Amino acid sequence: MPETTSHPSDVITHLVEQVLDRAATWTTWDGAPRPIDDRIYTPHKAIRRVADHLIDHLAEIEAHAAGAETIPDHWHASAVTTPADLAPFTAEDLDEARSRLTRLAQIYELRLRAVDLDHRSGDAWTAREIALHLAGSLYYADAIGYL
Repeated sequence: MPETTSHPSDVITHLVEQVLDRAATWTTWDGAPRPIDDRIYTPHKAIRRVADHLIDHLAEIEAHAAGAETIPDHWHASAVTTPADLAPFTAEDLDEARSRLTRLAQIYELRLRAVDLDHRSGDAWTAREIALHLAGSLYYADAIGYL
């Protein structure tokens, strides 16, 4: 996990800015999926994976804050490329991604400033560790890169 001296919510904000910076170039995508490691990626899949990863860990933070058990995720994650993932990435898709990801970043900002960042619930990661882990979600956007 990356080290940071800024607030962990800044990590999420920076992640979203970096993803959207790359995504701003994806309306020129040629429609060819990009093979990375043992998976393939498209602009829609990259956005889906970043959003799903943020949602998954936000649910974890919220459950811990409420003293509740987390619900295991059942995402197909990046193992599946759906027909929707193969669709052209339009200016409207970029607008939707901006709305979705910036709202998620705001939710993280509000939540991470309201919880004990270093409280550990059993074996679970702390909120700080989750935020730092999420920085790795840039991997999905980097699979497409700048076009």
